[in-house]
Amino acid sequence: MSTGEKRNRQLPSKFNTTTITKLFILHFLNQKQCYGNELIDLIEKSLKYIWRPSPGMIYPLLRDMEENLLITGQWTEPDKKTKRIYQITDEGKKHYEIIKNINKPLIEESMYILKYTIETIYN
Repeated sequence: MSTGEKRNRQLPSKFNTTTITKLFILHFLNQKQCYGNELIDLIEKSLKYIWRPSPGMIYPLLRDMEENLLITGQWTEPDKKTKRIYQITDEGKKHYEIIKNINKPLIEESMYILKYTIETIYN
């Protein structure tokens, strides 16, 4: 190893379920308007029913993304506040492209580390 080269001592740390969930939310809202439970179902289906984000994860993320002007939400019945439909903003579309590009190498690196761990230890 050369003197200027850094050694990775940890798995990629900036990649977690919140990051995955945010990517999925922006991905689906980039395609169509959705409400919170619909996003949960779409994420679970995309992950072949192996993992489902909880409402306790989705709704705070949606509120945060709305506060940061990445998405907007409107109540279908403002008086009852039963279902809030979300859509992505132009700023959200730009942000989505940026985080997609930033996270792809982290996702790929995590996949390779886990793949080779399984091959080495379990095969």
